[in-house]
Amino acid sequence: MNVRKVGVIGAGTMGQGIAEMLAFKGLDVYVIEQSAERLAAAIQSIELSLDKQIEKWALTQAEKKLVMNRIHPIEKMGELSGCEIVIETISEDLESKKIVFDQLDRLCGPNVILASNTSTLSLTELAGVTAYPERVIGMHFVYPVMKTDLVEIVRGLKTSDDTFSRTKYFVEEIIQKKGVMVFESPGFVTTRLICLFINEALHVLEEGVASAEDIDSAMRIGYSFQHGPFEMADRFGLDSVLAALERMFREYGELKYRPSIVLKKMVRAGHLGVKSGIGFFNYDKDGDRV
Repeated sequence: MNVRKVGVIGAGTMGQGIAEMLAFKGLDVYVIEQSAERLAAAIQSIELSLDKQIEKWALTQAEKKLVMNRIHPIEKMGELSGCEIVIETISEDLESKKIVFDQLDRLCGPNVILASNTSTLSLTELAGVTAYPERVIGMHFVYPVMKTDLVEIVRGLKTSDDTFSRTKYFVEEIIQKKGVMVFESPGFVTTRLICLFINEALHVLEEGVASAEDIDSAMRIGYSFQHGPFEMADRFGLDSVLAALERMFREYGELKYRPSIVLKKMVRAGHLGVKSGIGFFNYDKDGDRV
């Protein structure tokens, strides 16, 4: 499978990470957003991310220039028709995603793989709006995309063996990450387990057992987590964690997925974590703890 061009629809936190990683792997990446302003801000954020790597001696100016030259901001969906794979990474709203897949299905040839980075929504339902549901698959990247060498490859009911094998080859041979096969289920593996972990930490906090700082320290130091559950939630976005828990609660109907009231209050207050500068902890504009 020869992949040269990859489309990325949506340039939020995950979209930026996916685009940066693909360009770093030598692929031409075509990125589209809802507006020119949001797209320009996303490209600026990717450049800032690369600058931070230069500061840490992980990248050179020449390598940064190569990566940025491979990222192509586009204004029209039709410009994605020349891509071998298109990855959708807009917000977790089923109807919005259906509109995107309907458009892609009409614009892209039947051999183009249409992938979604969704963490909780049904791939079968997304594929249902397309004429070629067998080429629709889930490609769930884990945050932070550049540092996490895992992709959940999610099969919908009609995803073909050919689409799965081509996607697995792309993940493992071209972008060199570990692909794990997952059958469609709300939350798949990583989101389902990590959101339960975060939710239980919230209950421990509610009960006054320990502070957020101490709970995070216990898990980081005691169990070698890169981030504790609260900083993890801040970096995912508290609104994203809440949305995932609410969807799993609706789908499974089990009380263990019912979101903590603390999480709901934080989201209502606009304390969304890194993206808003304040969550359980405070962050600067670069996303570092202050």
